[in-house]
Amino acid sequence: MLVEKSAGVIIFRSDEEIKYLLLKYGYGHWDFVKGNIEKGENEIETIIRETKEETGIEDLKFLKGFKEKISYFYRKGKDLVYKEVVFYLAETKEKKVRLSYEHEDYCWLPFEKALEKITFNNSKKLLKKANSYLKNEKEN
Repeated sequence: MLVEKSAGVIIFRSDEEIKYLLLKYGYGHWDFVKGNIEKGENEIETIIRETKEETGIEDLKFLKGFKEKISYFYRKGKDLVYKEVVFYLAETKEKKVRLSYEHEDYCWLPFEKALEKITFNNSKKLLKKANSYLKNEKEN
């Protein structure tokens, strides 16, 4: 069995309300920015590189205290792959997104609509945790 380690980020912006960035992947699912950690990179470096490659966004302000890990299995050809992805939470002021060839579409959505659009349950759970974290931050 193959093992992959990736890093991802839940990107949001705050205008009148908080909106989350979702990307539509070539396989048709909606999810957050993420990618494999390359040799010599740490998680944050991977996220900065992947965010720039996948969206063109360079302005990221990471929120301290939010770090969540998910894991799942998928098939790569005939091989079974165990994948771990560590997610962080980051704010941006940028609205414009320049998609890479890996993605078909993107959207900025408020929490409830983003929750409906996200394809996978583990990503829905991540969004709920991120949204709760942001609500607690605002109250403190």
